Amino acid sequence: MKKLLLFLLAAFPVLMACAQNKTEKTITGQVVSATDQLPVPGARVVFAGTRFTAVTDSAGSFSFKSKMDSVTIHVLFIGYMPLQQRVSMNASNIRMELRETQEALKDVVVAGYGKPKKDKTVSEKDFKFPPLANDAEVKMEEVVAAGVVSPPPGAVYCFVEAPNTNEFSSISENKFHTVQNEPLSTFSADVDRASYTIVRRALANGELPYAEAVRVEELINYFDYNYAPPQDQHPVAIHTDLAVCPWNKSHQLVRIGIQGKRIPTGNLPPSNLVFLLDVSGSMDEENKLPLVKQAFKLLVQQLRPQDRVSIVVYAGAAGTVLPSTPGNQKSRIIAALNKLEAGGSTAGGEGIQLAYRIARQHFISEGNNRVILATDGDFNVGISSDRELEKLVEKEKQHGVFLSVLGFGMGNYKDNHLETLADKGNGNYAYIDDYEEARRTFATEFGGTLFTIAKDVKLQVEFNPAQVKGYRLIGYENRMLNKEDFNDDKKDAGDMGSGHTVTALYEIVPAGAKMPEGGSVDPLKYQRNTPPPAPLAPNREVLTVKLRYKTPQGNKSMLLQQVLQPGAKDISACPADFRLAASVAQFGMLLRNSPHAGKSRYEDAIGLAVSAKGEDPEGYRAEYIQLLKKAKAISESVAKED
Repeated sequence: MKKLLLFLLAAFPVLMACAQNKTEKTITGQVVSATDQLPVPGARVVFAGTRFTAVTDSAGSFSFKSKMDSVTIHVLFIGYMPLQQRVSMNASNIRMELRETQEALKDVVVAGYGKPKKDKTVSEKDFKFPPLANDAEVKMEEVVAAGVVSPPPGAVYCFVEAPNTNEFSSISENKFHTVQNEPLSTFSADVDRASYTIVRRALANGELPYAEAVRVEELINYFDYNYAPPQDQHPVAIHTDLAVCPWNKSHQLVRIGIQGKRIPTGNLPPSNLVFLLDVSGSMDEENKLPLVKQAFKLLVQQLRPQDRVSIVVYAGAAGTVLPSTPGNQKSRIIAALNKLEAGGSTAGGEGIQLAYRIARQHFISEGNNRVILATDGDFNVGISSDRELEKLVEKEKQHGVFLSVLGFGMGNYKDNHLETLADKGNGNYAYIDDYEEARRTFATEFGGTLFTIAKDVKLQVEFNPAQVKGYRLIGYENRMLNKEDFNDDKKDAGDMGSGHTVTALYEIVPAGAKMPEGGSVDPLKYQRNTPPPAPLAPNREVLTVKLRYKTPQGNKSMLLQQVLQPGAKDISACPADFRLAASVAQFGMLLRNSPHAGKSRYEDAIGLAVSAKGEDPEGYRAEYIQLLKKAKAISESVAKED
């Protein structure tokens, strides 16, 4: 007996090892209709006794991995009777036939909310199942409203997508102003381009984007423009030109271009970076956390030995998964990224506080100290109000730690949160919708994305009433400043990175032309209505552009100026970059159904874009032309439906 016991004790580890090393097997199957044997896409496949579920793809196929010997499979789909079948894990290419139900659709029960994932076995946590109530008598509208039901006898289960909870800040478009009453226009520079990729994603899905998601200046600034670099001690240079407005021939179009100095990567200051990564449950989708990992791996490949990286994650709580590590230890950094998994709620505020604390601990004087936040913007635990986050980010910015923000995914996307954080943190904001966009952000434009060459960049345009009767700034609605803010060095503004460009367009009404409706005011009652005094500057000047900026470590701004002379050309005779910017402006106004779109048409925007395509080494302009065509087709389809 003693020998038997010793034998069993000796064999126990071996038996346990065999059990633990049991080979994982894969079941593949297809769900079809018993009536016509055609595939049933979108059917929900539940594997009993596990936390896994799947949704059949367009071919009705599904797959499941497990170390079990057998499993019971439940298949549920609207219009068909539920199916249950026990199968062996040694089986393959299982064919499951659903029979149509005779129950009326009024008996359909919503069993869960979530978003199907194509061609992927998904976890039970991808679906939100409501608790069941005792009342079996429930109406369909009550099911949708409350999400809590008890299935009546013979009911058919239905899977529906979760409600869309994207959030964008509202935009009140800039109006025309008379030069006599408001000769100055002041705004903050903007190099963000998140709006373009959000628009691109919507159109790729066959949908028109939300009007609030269309920020025209970000569409324009998505593209690189070939302005001449600065030739003096300043890190930026101003360029101006003038054309006949393509969507209103009685008006003119002013282009203002700002070009940042391009600094070779080897000459850039060392970086102290903290990756702040959202790993909450809402990030568990292919275009969220997996894409985050891919994007940051691209960034890691650009790091130099003098650069350092820390990784902080947040879900139900925040924590450090990688202490500050030199940039030449790439395998260690990538290994930490590979281990990340999504799950839990979102303690965004707590994560930001920890990231800033680590950034301060490893602060590099005269270096690039930056937190890079990657999230879908769903901050719902901890510091959650916009104002609290703004105060935190503004405070840390004063200590020299900047914030860049990268948005991922859609459906529960909080664009308004992310844009605010980036604006207050002296950083840029981008939306990463695919691997190519990640490559552009972190590989192609590494220096411009991460290294600030000029901060608090503000522009003020003074119009000459002898040449200009009225004007309208196209876009930049959430970047407008008071005229007094231009000379106030305490007023925050935009930042520019190495090699970055900023482009702004003004639609102007020439002197003697009629102001558009809503662009004028009644004569004053209590003040003398006299013509404007003779200009102090020459009548031949259209406007003067003034620009203020600070060095990355500076607190006092420096001033640059540039004058624009008259001589508007037809847009077809203007440089290709100007034609492209004019095309994108029309694109944005059409998407927004702007009252200022004039005679804009997709055909005209496409024509300008085609003429401005040029060499296009990265293919961004060619892609834009295709987006224009998609938007035109979708708009026409929507118009027919209406």
